[in-house]
Amino acid sequence: MTEHGERIVTLPDGQHLSLAWAAITDVGKRRELNEDTLVAIPPVFAVADGMGGHSAGEVASAAVAKQLTAATEGAEILTVEGLVEALRLAVADMIDNAGEGELGMGTTVTGVILTSDEGAGRLAVFNIGDSRVYRLLDTELQQITEDHSIVQELIRAGAISPEEAEFHPNSNMITRAVGPSDDPIPDVELLPIETGARWLICSDGLTKELTDHGIWYFLTEGKTPVDAAELLVRAALDNGGRDNVSVVVLDIADPVAVATGQTAVVTGSVPTN
Repeated sequence: MTEHGERIVTLPDGQHLSLAWAAITDVGKRRELNEDTLVAIPPVFAVADGMGGHSAGEVASAAVAKQLTAATEGAEILTVEGLVEALRLAVADMIDNAGEGELGMGTTVTGVILTSDEGAGRLAVFNIGDSRVYRLLDTELQQITEDHSIVQELIRAGAISPEEAEFHPNSNMITRAVGPSDDPIPDVELLPIETGARWLICSDGLTKELTDHGIWYFLTEGKTPVDAAELLVRAALDNGGRDNVSVVVLDIADPVAVATGQTAVVTGSVPTN
């Protein structure tokens, strides 16, 4: 089932934004339980991918989603401090709800929040783990987050290539997570809010099955966030669906452009060279 919505928001600096989004999570073809949880409620758009044994991952990701959702109530923006506080409350929930032997549970969490910096509206991209945020702008796709994983550390050290990382035996091992063992301080990058951008937030169940070119293709093929999200998930399942697959697609546009029928996000067919 696809969750979707649209909203006009006003930031503290008076900037008006038109948001349109779609969110889908699917158990995939090889897992019995879906341990991914999504948040798609302005000002928070996030994916949490749980881990830690039977049901524990689901508890961890749900705790993060619960506290991030609570942080959105009545809010046009969320501060980075508010984000960290929500993650700390989620860890407290995990500890309270952990069964015997489940204190090793954890979850990735990755996403974007509408925030402000020195009075100006900003988009904060945040990450703990190996779920990812991508930005599509002017037909160019860029991965904004960096994975917290063993293979990413090996790539950074020059020990393996990105191509070798895909088949590395430790490709599923992450180095940071939201859980009882660590203070959940995410990597955060504050970016200007660019209208006409399309954002993708996804679990590694998508990136295991699609290359960056494949992700770019389906993001540009989808006219709306719903179209793009459904194309991405369907392609991941068709390519094997080895893990839970979760995506949030968010378009940020100028409300005037939307009202006058101007294209908010550049989409279309893959160019031929």
